[in-house]
Amino acid sequence: MTKYITLHIKTSIKVETVISMNHQQSSCNCGSEGKTTLIYSCSGLGSNVGQLSNAAGCRLTNEGFGSGSCLAGIGGTVEKLMGVGTAANRRIVIDGCPLACGKKIMETQGLTIDDYVVITDLGIEKVAGPVFDECDLEMVVNAVKSHCL
Repeated sequence: MTKYITLHIKTSIKVETVISMNHQQSSCNCGSEGKTTLIYSCSGLGSNVGQLSNAAGCRLTNEGFGSGSCLAGIGGTVEKLMGVGTAANRRIVIDGCPLACGKKIMETQGLTIDDYVVITDLGIEKVAGPVFDECDLEMVVNAVKSHCL
């Protein structure tokens, strides 16, 4: 017998942001025509920096900086996602904190990380819970863009 639980999560993300995350672009417009850039984010629900990582990955994807991909799928060795990750010309990983979950998953699966950003290295303090400040999101997005150019 399967039981289902419905969770209701309060968040500070604006409705417009949530809607735009559902309409992500699938192609890369990062200046290297014909090349694929994939963005992986740690997406940890337990902290602000985990959710900042996810929100930054979504924003960068929406802006055409690269295509978002599934880090959990890499960790689970999902064949299709492993193939996409292996074929990419560039892989960007955004980790929330020094635990470096995203980096460890990529290394364990043998995928090269071409650009790597840790949000706490930007001076943003890690706190429990998924709520983050929009100004911090801008800082993370700009840091990834600066690091990758």
